[in-house]
Amino acid sequence: MGGNGVLYPILGFASCVAFIYMSFGDLKLSSLPKGLSLSFVERNGSHFILDGKPLYVNGWNSYWLMAHSMDENSRGRVSVMLQAGAKMGLTVCRTWAFNDGGYEALQISPGQFDERVFQALDYVIAEASRHGIRLLLSLVNNLQAYGGKTQYVKWAWQEGIGLSSSNDSFFFDPSIRKYFKNYVLTVLTRKNTITGIEYRNDPTIFAWELINEPRCMSDPSGDTLQEWIEEMTGFIKSIDKNHLLTIGLEGLYGPKSPKSAVNPGEWASTLGSDFVRNSNITNVDFTSVHIYPDHWFHDLGFEEKQRYVSKWVRSHIEDCDEELKKPVMFTEYGLSNQNKDFQASQREQFYRTILDIIYKSAKKKGSGVGALVWQFLVEGIEEYNDDFGLVPWETPSIHKLTIQQSCRLARIQGLNQQTGNLKQLCS
Repeated sequence: MGGNGVLYPILGFASCVAFIYMSFGDLKLSSLPKGLSLSFVERNGSHFILDGKPLYVNGWNSYWLMAHSMDENSRGRVSVMLQAGAKMGLTVCRTWAFNDGGYEALQISPGQFDERVFQALDYVIAEASRHGIRLLLSLVNNLQAYGGKTQYVKWAWQEGIGLSSSNDSFFFDPSIRKYFKNYVLTVLTRKNTITGIEYRNDPTIFAWELINEPRCMSDPSGDTLQEWIEEMTGFIKSIDKNHLLTIGLEGLYGPKSPKSAVNPGEWASTLGSDFVRNSNITNVDFTSVHIYPDHWFHDLGFEEKQRYVSKWVRSHIEDCDEELKKPVMFTEYGLSNQNKDFQASQREQFYRTILDIIYKSAKKKGSGVGALVWQFLVEGIEEYNDDFGLVPWETPSIHKLTIQQSCRLARIQGLNQQTGNLKQLCS
């Protein structure tokens, strides 16, 4: 998923002020905490570790944070979103740390960056730290939204050095690999203009995500993508040994996988990715899985989709429990409101199915360590919405379920280990 062609809003100061002070009441900026001390999240086998204790994650996606921080008059909504997440006991937000070659791009052209956009990303990280939220930062898109690998291929083609105009040349063209490595180096060594901390040294960053939903359909064997992942994960770890690293996979099984039958269809094994093979790389610290039955099945009813999702989630936890010995995060899950049989109550049922399985895994000290819903927003930024997005407090059942999951995961960890919002919320 992820930001499919949305436009950047131009928002006025008056609407921002009205939004914060009239719509939220208790979420006033004047009441924000001064700052919370964060430690780096580590990994021990199939568990996340924080300050020597197991860590389980309930979180969300707001891919638009950097884009919405461009204008000082609209930045208030970013603060409100982060604070609202913290008030629900959420601890990790996944967001884009890229925008390549388009409108208000971070990377204007290979190696050329817009300092104003970088300062917007600085702001997002600083604000997340202030609210005790960690960020899962994605470094490039497989999709065309916000540039993606398509933009890298265009750059190489325009300069007359590209080997192919195919989008998949992103994975095998040496010139494009050099472009991307330069981008990664620039981001990881960026010194935040607000905090003075280099990104690679900032524990506010939960982890890096290599690429959102990688596919290399020109090589269904998976060899091309596997080689690229091995090279790029090694490169990232050579620069930054502090942070965890994940790939950004959808969780699809390859054609040679004994679990290919678990895929949502035969098409899923022909996309050049393989969950187990790709994840079984030394520099990959944890695995990622996405859950979109609406896109995978157009003819199934809601109950059938529910049953499939339960099987899908359990399958990947089993992979990580028994074979990979790594944590698994379900980094995107959502239910479309465009389904012909959609009812608002279905979202709660769908979310609960996923969150219950994760809770049971965590309670048994299994590898299912958390999930990030796609996507949460605040009022006034409809331009970034899609058929999966919602403002959580506008749907009381979702708001309640979200807090419930935060608290029951916190109780596994031990409420006496919690600070700030979680301890107050869940006591």
